[in-house]
Amino acid sequence: MDVEEYVRMHLAAGEDENTLVKNLTGRITEIKNTRPAYTEAFARAVVEEVKNTLGLSGDFFEFEPARVKMGEFGVGSRGKGDFFAHREIARIIGKTNASVGVDEMDDAGAVKAGGEYIVCTVDGMHSRLSDYPYLAGFHVTRATLRDLYVMGAKPIMLFSDIHVADDGDVAKIFDYTAGITTVGEAMDVPLVTGSTLRIGGDMVLGSRLTGCVGCVGVARHLTARKSTMPGDVLLMTEGAGGGTIATAAIYSGFPEVVEETINLNFLVTCEALIKSPVFDQIHAMTDVTNGGLRGDIFEMTETARCRMVVREEDTRSLVNPRVREMLEALEIDFLGVSLDALLIVAPQSAADAIKQVIRSTGVNCHEIGYVEAGKPASVLMTDGKEHDFQPRFRESAYTPVKKVVDTDIQDFETMKKEVLRASEAAIAKKKRVLELLKKKR
Repeated sequence: MDVEEYVRMHLAAGEDENTLVKNLTGRITEIKNTRPAYTEAFARAVVEEVKNTLGLSGDFFEFEPARVKMGEFGVGSRGKGDFFAHREIARIIGKTNASVGVDEMDDAGAVKAGGEYIVCTVDGMHSRLSDYPYLAGFHVTRATLRDLYVMGAKPIMLFSDIHVADDGDVAKIFDYTAGITTVGEAMDVPLVTGSTLRIGGDMVLGSRLTGCVGCVGVARHLTARKSTMPGDVLLMTEGAGGGTIATAAIYSGFPEVVEETINLNFLVTCEALIKSPVFDQIHAMTDVTNGGLRGDIFEMTETARCRMVVREEDTRSLVNPRVREMLEALEIDFLGVSLDALLIVAPQSAADAIKQVIRSTGVNCHEIGYVEAGKPASVLMTDGKEHDFQPRFRESAYTPVKKVVDTDIQDFETMKKEVLRASEAAIAKKKRVLELLKKKR
């Protein structure tokens, strides 16, 4: 519970201060086992602080609201709204001198230094794994290493950020860190720095855990999405999923499936490819995560400006059997959920050598599609017929709650206009403050 937000909402609704303090004291008591006198004093202090912030105006205290909520627009849900929001973030950042920048919507960014590429990426832990900190740390670390490897980089160090709400057990920090370092030690990539904080400081009650893990690496040959070329073939490895599949399993009554996600197959495969002579022939790589193949293929066509065709049956055979059985039982579209498989784009002439390297690590791999010249489009081939392969508003609903949330979708085009207006306001503010800084020099 965010007590600051609670107070703001009720003050805006015109609730008198004494009633607000009384009601807030009651809400805090439901969550925290504290002395009545302390709880009331705390509630009064929160009200006092919030009142002191009322009426503040100007660039440093206000932002242009989109009047569209994160959940309504699907931000973080790896679908149309999420992709649109991320492209607006890239627009706010603008063009930089990066070798691979955020505008290319790739898995990581890269800059050139000392004759090599320095590659950096960061991933947030799965929000529903808060009560399973070891799984949260393990899967977010594997995710950030995946994003680095698919850019053709050798990871050299990890960094982490851990936030636990005020009532969370301190042990969550330790279990989360153990999950991170399990992957790090197995792949010989040290965790070198990080930050540990409470979510919202004193203002957020409860035990929620959140955080991220980032990675820095070095590359000599980048395998960014923009290198995709017509005539290339698509190769994919078998995937058993990560944080998303583990979450689906836990919250849908299939806890035995979680163990399928505990592996290093993706990372070991990438290590083998980077060390092999055929690596230089690979044009692009990505991990099948952002809304599944529906999302990743869509983003790749937009970046590479080409047409990509995926064969459904070839893809289905590469989903881990136990995971596939669970997805089918729960009626979850496997094409729209994160499988954590490796997707490779390369010339047909290099395909056999690539598959040989991958299979030598004990991981299955085969061709699932191809790249054509033409207007950017993602196409799904099913039973010999082409179907539209656009991402949906959100990724496949993979928990009972998400299935309910999926039934409440607002008018997307109307929301887009409001979000665009807010991003334009952020760009304008950035320019104003930059001008102010210039004057202060």
